[in-house]
Amino acid sequence: MNTPNTATLDSPKHGHALRDGYADTSGSKTSAVSWSAISAGAAAAAALSLILLILGVGLGLSSVSPWSFEGVSAASFGVSTIAWLTLTQLLSSAMGGYLAGRLRTKWMNTLTDEVFFRDTAHGFLAWAVASLATAALLTSAIGPILSGGSQVGASVVSGIASTAAVATGAAASRKMASEEIGPMAYFVDALFRRNGNAAEARSTGVAMPAETSERATNNESSEVGRIFTNVTISEPLPPEDIQYVGQLVAQRTGLSQQEAEKRVMDIYVRAQATLRNTEISAKDAADKARKAFSYAALWMFVSLLIGAFVASLTATYGGRQRDA
Repeated sequence: MNTPNTATLDSPKHGHALRDGYADTSGSKTSAVSWSAISAGAAAAAALSLILLILGVGLGLSSVSPWSFEGVSAASFGVSTIAWLTLTQLLSSAMGGYLAGRLRTKWMNTLTDEVFFRDTAHGFLAWAVASLATAALLTSAIGPILSGGSQVGASVVSGIASTAAVATGAAASRKMASEEIGPMAYFVDALFRRNGNAAEARSTGVAMPAETSERATNNESSEVGRIFTNVTISEPLPPEDIQYVGQLVAQRTGLSQQEAEKRVMDIYVRAQATLRNTEISAKDAADKARKAFSYAALWMFVSLLIGAFVASLTATYGGRQRDA
């Protein structure tokens, strides 16, 4: 008796048998990776990310002001920047992952776990391509727009006082001598400042220079500035330098040698204190900038991780709707 040649569902010849856990071996040519869907999701994510970044720059610049007591503070500006970058990653990654999962090819006769893994991979790949495309775009033609706006915002928030000081000091530093002695210019000018004692000295017949040329005056000022800057801000001025500078001050102002030396020591102490405070302020500003960049890098890392997770999650949701 001849028996019909039948193939059971779990036989290798039939090859489908999804109910018993066998994969499809019927020679399907469907690829596990749908690059067209990944490219579409990445393009959408990159475009939305770029739009949101430009919007964030516009909103950030509108919230700061160079005037005192106007606009947001530096802390509020930093927190809002971090929040906006995180929101940008959430929205753009969600859209890119969803489109990558929704537009991919339907995989027939594939296990549910395998479909879930492929959808997750599609979302992750869409996020990765979008991140690389956005980074490349920001370093090209569109980069100067965003970086210029960010620099303007940062300078408005944190550098208003220093900018005003530089602008004010520029008008007082036009002479070559003042430029040579740098931050000591004000204190050197204070050394040779005449007061009522000088007029009294002239009237009592104390010997004073008849007329000092402008070049000689500038040379003396430069020399005193070099003497002041020759030692560190923590060292006292040598006695011979005090005596020499005192002689110059006495000749220019009409003070006695003892009064001139006292003025030299007092002003040098003030100059040391000012330079020391300036150095501390510069170090403090550098430390704050270091912390700000460190926190920004860490939060960028966190936001990118969140974006990768959201893209993978929404891709599985879009894939389920595609297969429904």
